[in-house]
Amino acid sequence: MSTLIEASTDLALRANDLRVATTLGQEILHGVSFTLQRGRMLALVGESGSGKTTAGLACLGYFRTGLEHTGGTIELSDGTDLLALTDAGRRGLRGGSISYVPQDPALSLNPAMRIGTQIMEVLRVHGYGASEAERRERLADVLTDVGLPNDAAYQRRWPHELSGGQQQRVGIAMAFAFRPEVMVMDEPTTGLDVTTQALVLQTIHQLVTAHNVAGLYITHDLAVVSEVADEVAVMLSGRIVEQGPSDRVLHDPVHSYTRKLLNAVPDLAGRHHIGEVEAVTGALPIISRERAASARVATPEVAGTLLSVRDLRLSYGKNPVLNGIDLELGRGESLMLLGESGSGKTTAARCIAGLNGNFTGTVSLAGQTLAPGTRQRSAEERHRIQYVFQSPLSSLNPRRTIGESVEVPLHMSGSFNRKQRRALVLEALDQVQLAASFIDRRPGQLSGGERQRAAIARALVNAPSVLVCDEVTSALDVSVQASIIDLLRTLQVETGMAMVFVTHNIALARHISQRLAVLHAGRIVDLGTTDAVLENPQHSYTRELLTHVPTL
Repeated sequence: MSTLIEASTDLALRANDLRVATTLGQEILHGVSFTLQRGRMLALVGESGSGKTTAGLACLGYFRTGLEHTGGTIELSDGTDLLALTDAGRRGLRGGSISYVPQDPALSLNPAMRIGTQIMEVLRVHGYGASEAERRERLADVLTDVGLPNDAAYQRRWPHELSGGQQQRVGIAMAFAFRPEVMVMDEPTTGLDVTTQALVLQTIHQLVTAHNVAGLYITHDLAVVSEVADEVAVMLSGRIVEQGPSDRVLHDPVHSYTRKLLNAVPDLAGRHHIGEVEAVTGALPIISRERAASARVATPEVAGTLLSVRDLRLSYGKNPVLNGIDLELGRGESLMLLGESGSGKTTAARCIAGLNGNFTGTVSLAGQTLAPGTRQRSAEERHRIQYVFQSPLSSLNPRRTIGESVEVPLHMSGSFNRKQRRALVLEALDQVQLAASFIDRRPGQLSGGERQRAAIARALVNAPSVLVCDEVTSALDVSVQASIIDLLRTLQVETGMAMVFVTHNIALARHISQRLAVLHAGRIVDLGTTDAVLENPQHSYTRELLTHVPTL
């Protein structure tokens, strides 16, 4: 940072030459230094394993199991070295002078306590106010600060009665309740739809600026950084490789790694193409130049309808989730199902795959009406529609090798001997660009992106006609997300399979889909080619989504 900032009287926290190592002696952070200023936000950016969360937690004097502080200081505004305090001294600061907002609000909210009670507990523990009445007044104020109702009825709600965005704002209210000097936020909008994300980002920005809080925002999403941060520090392998004002870092990066991260950020306009391959034209899949002339996928009108969904309806008790969904998917086509949490997109996808058989209406494949549930469908019908879950651990058994997990669908078919199964597993791994050596590894030995590739290989091993991908990139770093998107586009071209891509991330639309269906409250409110929906949305909900997409 500049000398001017270093000398500022608004300094709230300074990390100086911070070093962290494993208990076995392997250094994880190699002399990390940064400062946090009151009323300003520093974004700590990097991929998984870069050390950003380790550095952020060090600001609370916390180190995960197996890690230890080996050098450097964390100085507060009064000159106190946080890391030199006793454990009791550090605990006294957490939630008071320094607060923390985790990625998953479930980590900060007790499901067995009402939200008002949880915030009051923070105030009591840290001795806020001289009376219960003052604490009640502060409780109401902090709910207002984060844009939530502050009446008694709302305070008596349970966490499960709130949406994901409301839960996250309650988590922020808990972190802000004692009016901290420093707030550390660890990926607080990952997994939220763009509308909810925009509300949470606005809440964070208002708290930091209006109440003169120093903010540390940990993220891998550079588009979000542009919305919320004054300064950016880019981390790679435990070091800060670039640091400066956000405008300069985002628009005139110096380090090659920063440029790599920026190139991996999906843009709604589709002006640049994430991944390692390039766009051919318009709404066609993105493939290499060498294959561009011969590998273009036919449009549904030419190739014919493969999957047809008619009047799909489903309710949980008296609550309708799907209100009459009509869809068609052409051979070799990619259709994005887009919507915020609770829109019904995942429910619709699971109905298509037969994972939720409680619906009415019809799902047809190649003109043949399918039974609602997978158990009633034939083995061939099950093979032709495969599902990739958001978390690869949902489809990979941690106790099995990757080869054994990928082989399971072949075992179930009973059509191949052991030698044939191994050959097909190796072919599926090769399709997802995993070397043959991965066949004997276990999920815990793989990175997040490698696990997702293995999960895709498991879905591909029976050569499906339709691949349903449910939020498969939502928890991935932007560069890993780019590689998965690139892989899926390439597979679509090479195999001719159709794809249903379920997501809340509208910025991916032009990078993965030829057609786009927007779901809201269990109904499709916009449907058409990706370009047509994005350039001329017919529904106010779609227009609202487009206005909230974070961009660089």
